[in-house]
Amino acid sequence: MTQSSKSATPLMTREIKAGLDLRESTVTDAFDAATWDMVVSLGLSQQLTTGKVLTDLAEAGRDDIVVCTADLGRPTQVVDFGRRFPDRYFNFGIAERNMIGAAAGLATTGMLPVISNYSFFLALMGLENIRNDICYTNLNVRMIGTHSGIAMGFYGTSHHCCEDIGALRTLANLTLMAPCDGNAIRAALTTTIDHQGPIYFRTGRGREAQVYDSPPDWRIGGSNLLREGKHATVFAIGNLVKASLDAAAILAKEGVDLEVVDLYSIRPIDRDAVRRAAKMHGIILSAEEHNVTGGLGAAIAEVIAGEGLAARLTSIGMPDEYSLLGPPTHLYRHYGLDGEGVAAKVRSALSV
Repeated sequence: MTQSSKSATPLMTREIKAGLDLRESTVTDAFDAATWDMVVSLGLSQQLTTGKVLTDLAEAGRDDIVVCTADLGRPTQVVDFGRRFPDRYFNFGIAERNMIGAAAGLATTGMLPVISNYSFFLALMGLENIRNDICYTNLNVRMIGTHSGIAMGFYGTSHHCCEDIGALRTLANLTLMAPCDGNAIRAALTTTIDHQGPIYFRTGRGREAQVYDSPPDWRIGGSNLLREGKHATVFAIGNLVKASLDAAAILAKEGVDLEVVDLYSIRPIDRDAVRRAAKMHGIILSAEEHNVTGGLGAAIAEVIAGEGLAARLTSIGMPDEYSLLGPPTHLYRHYGLDGEGVAAKVRSALSV
């Protein structure tokens, strides 16, 4: 961080907190004031367990694991691995494409490179290199794209990443998964550690509400049924898993029984889960912190259309536009990516 940005931080923080005070009368839910601070919020990652999991694996005997990052070891929480295993930790600075190419090279030597970086700089800026260096050659590289969607609300379009699923879903050989909290990250990394081929894990900023009390069942092509319901099914990933559970609680008071599925495996997708929902009631919703074009909803739609299932799909996600700037908590509410927003979409789907 430059000296100028450091000196600007106290004033910026005061302005942000003043904004919070001005809105107190209109805000009905509780916010952590620290998430309003662009600098302080980087140190608040609670559900990014990547560094801890990789350290545990390495200490348990996985001598092949090496970690690569592009100047984002601390906010993506892999710096702890670097402190424990400095000879197996590579910080490439702000050189994401070099990082991806180097990870591919390390994989050809029998190492298992794990890239940890913000989603935009990894999945979108580095898409060509992921395609040509890692996926085309079908190398064993693990990629963790953090702070996906609009989680970097303060920083704007250059740091938002609402197009990565649509882009990555088209790459041959790539497995694409979205763990929704820290326990899911642990399950995702440990369960797939011996998979042959590249995997991309899409995660949040580490401020996600906990969904799983312990590492859940996890498999490539799988999903987890979190709540049974007879009126509609919502397939969710990321932040929208908890939002969908909140929506189910809201709707239950109205007599609506919503089924919630964590459809964490995006490619390959759990086709059996989609078939089950279509057969049970035919009202399906997708929920994701991603552009409604090309994302999880599109993947579900392909299953419905390709198999001729009798189901109607409603997509919940970011509209086909670039996000506003602001605190993530406010952006989620604005775009209907919270419990109330999902509940509203379910009501609309059931009324058609």
